[in-house]
Amino acid sequence: MPLRLATLLTFAAGPTLATGFQFVEIPAAADIPPIEAAVWYPSDAAVPDAPNTPFGQAVAMQAPVAGTDLPLVVISHGDAGWVGGHAALARAIAEAGLIAVALNHPGNSDGDTTAPPSRWITERPRHLARVVAYMSGDWPGASHVDATRIGAFGFSAGGHSVLAAAGGETSMDRIAAHCAATPEEFVCRSGMAADVVAAADAFPEPLPGLRAVVAAAPGFGFGFEPAQIAELDAAIQLWGAAEDARVPQDTNIAPLAAALTPPSEAHIVDAAGHFAFRPPCNPALEQANPRVWQMACTDAPEFDREAFQQCFNRSGVVFLAGNLGLPKR
Repeated sequence: MPLRLATLLTFAAGPTLATGFQFVEIPAAADIPPIEAAVWYPSDAAVPDAPNTPFGQAVAMQAPVAGTDLPLVVISHGDAGWVGGHAALARAIAEAGLIAVALNHPGNSDGDTTAPPSRWITERPRHLARVVAYMSGDWPGASHVDATRIGAFGFSAGGHSVLAAAGGETSMDRIAAHCAATPEEFVCRSGMAADVVAAADAFPEPLPGLRAVVAAAPGFGFGFEPAQIAELDAAIQLWGAAEDARVPQDTNIAPLAAALTPPSEAHIVDAAGHFAFRPPCNPALEQANPRVWQMACTDAPEFDREAFQQCFNRSGVVFLAGNLGLPKR
């Protein structure tokens, strides 16, 4: 299986659709606190000329949903990320005729870091299941959702979350052994792995209806058994960055990629760092927070993040729609 990113297919499922949008708060359930989420969906309503969202998109706020039996894609951000971190991908999913819902993971998002790795590593897949249950049950547009056709996208910690939601089994013994042999790896030297091994709870059962997963730079990838990932019921599109210092592709991505067979696929992106899978940063951040700018916003001179993001999002939509099936109109 080729591992280098080459020419990506142009999505050809049909005309671009208008995008409806709404923020929702998903009520608490069992031991899961309320979850903030954003929903993008196909709509026949007109969109305004000027942006009307915190992430600079012009969308039809609270517009009716168009279509029936629509596949649903849930989006899981990286460690301490936020609901708008992959807004361009979410909109592209909706324009293709699917529903996209991105969540703020309680305890690990948007400035809230109260959940240590030993908590969020097992809680995040439960959050995804709660979001899917709400969207296909209590959401006012739930009658438009086909709960048997669920997809998921995740980046970094979110990449691990979506693989775990698909039934990927994380081995604490594998994590401990890997960090003993490779203590310089980011999650090992930062103490994240030790916290997970010492205190992580059990992982939840696989998410019903999950048919397709896009996992970009999945954290703790070395904790998965490659053969077990290859046998999951969901089709997997796996992404790694060749110059990733946080989730090194040779230990986290390459072993999993080598085990995958079609319709699953894998890509390693040349010259890219870990945050290449996030959109380009607002230039104002360079002055406002130089540390974050240097960590998450700078790329190798030969890497064009904006151009890559367009290809990356297009490829994700092609993969998700191809494996979930096209919606009815």
